[in-house]
Amino acid sequence: MEAKNTVKKRKKFKRFSKSEAAVFIMAFLGVVFLALFAYVPMAGILLAFKDGDYLYGFWDAMSTDWVGFKHFARFLTDMDFKAVFFNTVGLNVLSLLVNFPFPILIAVLLGEVRSRRLKRGLQSVIYLPHFLSWVVFGSIILALLNTNNGLINMILKEMGLLERSINFQRDHFWGLIIFTTLIKGAGWGSIIYLAAITTIDPQLYEAAELDGAGRFRQIFCITLPAIAPTITTFFLLNISGLLGDSIEQLLVFQDGTITNELFDSYLLHQAFGGFDGSPHYSYATALGLFRSVIAVLLLSLSNFFSKTFAGRGLF
Repeated sequence: MEAKNTVKKRKKFKRFSKSEAAVFIMAFLGVVFLALFAYVPMAGILLAFKDGDYLYGFWDAMSTDWVGFKHFARFLTDMDFKAVFFNTVGLNVLSLLVNFPFPILIAVLLGEVRSRRLKRGLQSVIYLPHFLSWVVFGSIILALLNTNNGLINMILKEMGLLERSINFQRDHFWGLIIFTTLIKGAGWGSIIYLAAITTIDPQLYEAAELDGAGRFRQIFCITLPAIAPTITTFFLLNISGLLGDSIEQLLVFQDGTITNELFDSYLLHQAFGGFDGSPHYSYATALGLFRSVIAVLLLSLSNFFSKTFAGRGLF
């Protein structure tokens, strides 16, 4: 009996091929990475409820006394934080309205290009900015917009449209952030929509063409409805990130004034610089936890309304 059971166990073990075993190992490594760098650091959330400011050591901060919601009350009554909060929400809402449709538009237009060579060339051009770091890409933009010898200011002056140079970082910070985000990310963001478009059955377009539908009618009646679930998914994810920004982008384009301070840069400055040059780990942790809770609430609410009115959602 024992020999039979051993044979059965061996047979069950042999059901997994080498390729399947490799997949399991890769998946296991991903789980380990996620656990170490996503779940284990969650223990640091406790800092939001402890008096760990002004201490440089993590364990020293964790061993301090409990202070409850002191840090939350502190930033909710801080006028600088209110300015940062409304700056972040206003900029991200405007950015969502302007930047979200562009990857969809690019994907639809690329899907209408018949020449493979032209299509690949256009894709290479619009994908290129994504592969440049924000430091390199931002340096190019800032050089073009420089108030002293920037090409854009020089052209506008020569055309008689300006009497003096514009400081885009200070006077048009929101427009600068939205424009650079659009240029750098719209092409790369269109990839997922292009992939969704390629899954549409070509016979639908052929049938629509036989019925007399033009290209625009086919786009609105076939292409957009077919990729609507993908659009919904990414729209909901974007809504949940209304308090999040690219910290690299902010560090490149900010000029250090509170008028263009956003949530992520404010959190970073408070964590390592604080109000007086000392670290404020507990205060910064409270800020981060506040943002995470708001993100979960936004995602849940937007998913609820999406399922109620559009019949689809993330979960």
